[in-house]
Amino acid sequence: MDATERVSPAGSVPVDAAPSGTGRRGGRFVGLALACHPGPALAVTALTCALALGSGLGGPRSALVTAAVLTGQLSVGWCNDAYDARRDARAGRRGKPASDGTVGAGAVWAAAVVALAVCVLLSLACGVLAGTVHLAAVAAAWLYNLRLKATALSWLPYVAGFGALPAAVALSLPGGPAPRWWTVAAGALLGFAAHLADTLPDITVDRAARIRGLPHRLGDTGTRLLLPLPLLGATAVLALGPPGPVDAAGAAALVLAGAAAFAGPALGRRWRKAALAGAVAVAAADVALLLVGGVATG
Repeated sequence: MDATERVSPAGSVPVDAAPSGTGRRGGRFVGLALACHPGPALAVTALTCALALGSGLGGPRSALVTAAVLTGQLSVGWCNDAYDARRDARAGRRGKPASDGTVGAGAVWAAAVVALAVCVLLSLACGVLAGTVHLAAVAAAWLYNLRLKATALSWLPYVAGFGALPAAVALSLPGGPAPRWWTVAAGALLGFAAHLADTLPDITVDRAARIRGLPHRLGDTGTRLLLPLPLLGATAVLALGPPGPVDAAGAAALVLAGAAAFAGPALGRRWRKAALAGAVAVAAADVALLLVGGVATG
């Protein structure tokens, strides 16, 4: 479920800046922490925790599901930085600990594998079906890192990962109830939008590095024009999907989504993260709708 594509943590600590062996170890630890892409990892984990608690899983069960998602996110982030280390070094990208010498790529790979092993155990502890759904999303994210990032299918792991999140939470409930279809559809649409918004600021740089994902093929203008559609679609599915008339919360979310979805891309030439900020605002409204409506049938 990953959203690890563009985030560049700031403030990496060069190994040779440390005056002692202890400082070097501390620098490597900080570098390893930054290499996991902490922003997206914590955001997805917090979303999972909110969905789990809001769905009535209870404290211990919610903690288990949250831990499973956190370890999966850590494995994906470390895999991303380790795999891209040489390319990032050639491109001179800053804030990349695995490429600037803060921490070795081998250590980052080792951390990714350990996190993945723990993720498998924790995911299956949530239930075989719930664990399988989550692990499929983690596998899709690894496939993105290793192969699909530079192809026209770069969007697919995002759609699979975000769509799987409410499904895994629902299946972790007692009895493993099926997830509501509109929660899965909304998650998938938000995942597609997250991929577009996260990639948008770096399309030119990525093209120079021969990355040809879907946003790079669409170009800056095409990506900006497409981005509002999945954002609005996600909110519309959540507002209109449940039976009965649209309530006040759904109507308010639709208005907010419309404003944020179009304002983000429009302001993007003045603020490079405007599109991503708009996506986050819409996602926040959608999470509120998810928490109100729940993720499981019944």
